[in-house]
Amino acid sequence: MDERPQMSAVRAMLDELKGAMANMGETQRKMLEVTGTGWSPDRMIKAVVGPRGQLVELEIDPRVYRTPNSKALAASILSTVRAAVDDATEKTKEIMDATLPMEGGTAMIGNANLVDVMRSHDADLGKVLEGGDSGKLH
Repeated sequence: MDERPQMSAVRAMLDELKGAMANMGETQRKMLEVTGTGWSPDRMIKAVVGPRGQLVELEIDPRVYRTPNSKALAASILSTVRAAVDDATEKTKEIMDATLPMEGGTAMIGNANLVDVMRSHDADLGKVLEGGDSGKLH
């Protein structure tokens, strides 16, 4: 059984990689323009985040103050921001999927799945990159 790679497959992979590298500037520009939007279930809170998940806009409907509950408001804000980060992550993943060659549909950084890295909170990034259980780190 011949285990050498087929030259046509190797050439195709190299062509894909060359195309991705040629478009790297455009890909970076698109990724830096990504924003994600999240809404609270009651539509009283809207959060918009930038490409790295940083909060760039927060709208709170004044009606939330009719029944003041600071803990509930804080929890709603956090979950809305997380939804916005998930939205931005998905948009970034779509850009990467359209641009970068991937093995089996998954880009890897070391032992870590790139999507898991993107979805991880900064505090958990070290664990994800070390190959920890990233699915439970959100």
